[in-house]
Amino acid sequence: MRRRTIPKGMHFGTHPLRLPFYEVDPPKTGDWYPAINKPAGVVHWLKHSKEAKNVDWVVILDADMIIRGPIIPWELGAEKGRPVAAYYGYLIGCDNSLAKLHTKHPELCDKVGGLLAFHIDDLRVFAPLWLSKTEEVREDRAHWATNITGDIYGKGWISEMYGYSFGAAEVGLRHKINDNLMIYPGYVPREGIEPILLHYGLPFSVGNWSFNKLAHHDDGIVYECNQLFPEPPYPKEVRQLELDPNRRRGLFLSLECINIINEGLLLQHAANGCPKPTWSKYLSFLKSKAYAELTQPKYVNPATLQMMEDIKEEHVDDGAGKPHPKIHTIFSTECTTYFDWQTVGLMHSFRRSGQPGNITRLLSCSDEDLQQYKGHDLAPTHYVPSMSRHPLTGDWYPAINKPAAVLHWLNHVNIDAEFIVILDADMILRGPITPWEFKAARGRPVSTPYDYLIGCDNELAKLHTSHPEACDKVGGVIIMHIDDLRKFAMLWLHKTEEVRADRAHYARNITGDIYESGWISEMYGYSFGAAELKLRHTVNNEILIYPGYVPVPGVKYRVFHYGLRFSVGNWSFDKADWRNVDVVNKCWAKFPDPPDSSPVDPANNEDLQRDLLSIECAKMLNEALNLHHQKRCSSDNSLSTSKEEEKKEEGGVSRVSNIDANDDSISNNISTNRLEESTDVRKDEVIEEEEQG
Repeated sequence: MRRRTIPKGMHFGTHPLRLPFYEVDPPKTGDWYPAINKPAGVVHWLKHSKEAKNVDWVVILDADMIIRGPIIPWELGAEKGRPVAAYYGYLIGCDNSLAKLHTKHPELCDKVGGLLAFHIDDLRVFAPLWLSKTEEVREDRAHWATNITGDIYGKGWISEMYGYSFGAAEVGLRHKINDNLMIYPGYVPREGIEPILLHYGLPFSVGNWSFNKLAHHDDGIVYECNQLFPEPPYPKEVRQLELDPNRRRGLFLSLECINIINEGLLLQHAANGCPKPTWSKYLSFLKSKAYAELTQPKYVNPATLQMMEDIKEEHVDDGAGKPHPKIHTIFSTECTTYFDWQTVGLMHSFRRSGQPGNITRLLSCSDEDLQQYKGHDLAPTHYVPSMSRHPLTGDWYPAINKPAAVLHWLNHVNIDAEFIVILDADMILRGPITPWEFKAARGRPVSTPYDYLIGCDNELAKLHTSHPEACDKVGGVIIMHIDDLRKFAMLWLHKTEEVRADRAHYARNITGDIYESGWISEMYGYSFGAAELKLRHTVNNEILIYPGYVPVPGVKYRVFHYGLRFSVGNWSFDKADWRNVDVVNKCWAKFPDPPDSSPVDPANNEDLQRDLLSIECAKMLNEALNLHHQKRCSSDNSLSTSKEEEKKEEGGVSRVSNIDANDDSISNNISTNRLEESTDVRKDEVIEEEEQG
């Protein structure tokens, strides 16, 4: 082992303890794995620190956290033998073979991390196992796969987290799991919850402003005098952009996080002897009474202190008497302008459709692409690491991002909806899609027919599912109970990988894929994954129609799926023609207008109705783009915001904010509370007065 001295930063913290540095030349394997320093540091502290000999309780946090209020273990409910921890739902290895391999007590494996509140006696017994189990899981490369660990990269990076859970299971240490104390900035808090910890491990944004800690991995910002992270919007601007009090509360948490980091940098620069920074509006705000009021210490309330088992018991009671279950709509995209214009169209139609509940865009993006991405504000968004290039096989297959994103969302978000509606980005909503109207139920999802999935009827299904007789040829629109989706999502991803790898069966006569390229592997992954669980669908052919198809008389279709070229007379539209054209960021860009009416003989009613639907779809896309440009562009093509234009956009039945707020059931796996609306307004008014003064 080689020790490394760190000349800078040793004065940070009250009592820094210099530890052996395990990133380079680890004592056993030579493996480069910096995350192991966490359990190694705890073990070293317990052995060598005088403080460890004089305390009863220990709170363990990560560096990328902001403390909003006191974290007192016994007030949080911690007891000797029962530490309190935050929920890390994506640690699926607790439920499968990984736990059976690495602990004698897999039934005791808790999916926890982040915030840890321990009695010192428990920590002394447990810490060495935390370290040894981390090494053990890290060395188990045969079980790094996403479907085993939940690590979307399949790189073993979360071995330390499993080391924690398996080590605790090994000594019989069960946690009180709290889903309320911590939240990721960018997520919307639950009502009635006051988080005391912000964990900025994921990218987050407010409007067009965004922050990603990975983008600053090599910055020397602490030692560069008066250098701060880019200033976020002011609270007054957020109040103008977001009217929903709970979503606005989530945005305020994002502002609070970055503002506190910048305030800390200013104080550190002063301690470093830096010259006083020049005056700016932002520095004035950070020193204002309004800012001080917004960042006063927060204290836990009874709702925040509820443990997960308590919430589950209450959920059964609270569900009684509700007329309809709660719905959440999701759709997956990538960070390209091609998907951005589709997002603009879908979001506009969602607002006008009357669809109940909230909507979330699952945005799959590489770190590099995310740095250049401009469309953060197009929809409430959950950010997902891109799997377009498979981390294990190197296969280029962007369609896999759909099941991967759904799985990531399920594992990282607290979802309070009972039913999930899954759409594609290239869809336009014409009306609500609800489980009660289309008879979806737990164990019985609803979907639309994809008859070309002939592999359900031949050897392909026999190869890839134990229950080929249960294979449904469905896709497009999916209405599924959340419990079913949780069981199914991992199989959807796993079966997609499996079918994609089966190149010997890409042939058209087996898959129905006219290109024989394996492109529809994700669709088969869905059908085979559902078959594996014997999850049979109610197939409904009155929900979705492709523009250009003749409608069934009397059917009121709820969704346009414009995945294929369609035409009216000499006019035509094919989404593929617009793959590399930026109509979102170029002011007033739009698609060629369709005809105002059909050229066919009115006596030919079938073709007339076909053309009218095609015209409706195309006009909706251009209408969406026009309203988008009204919000972003002034007459000189500069960005602007107009209240009158916002009112036009809000003309639909169901309003969803433009600003990226990651709606209320996206409350992150460690959630929050909101200020009452009156409190938000009062604080905003104080800020406005401060800014105008």
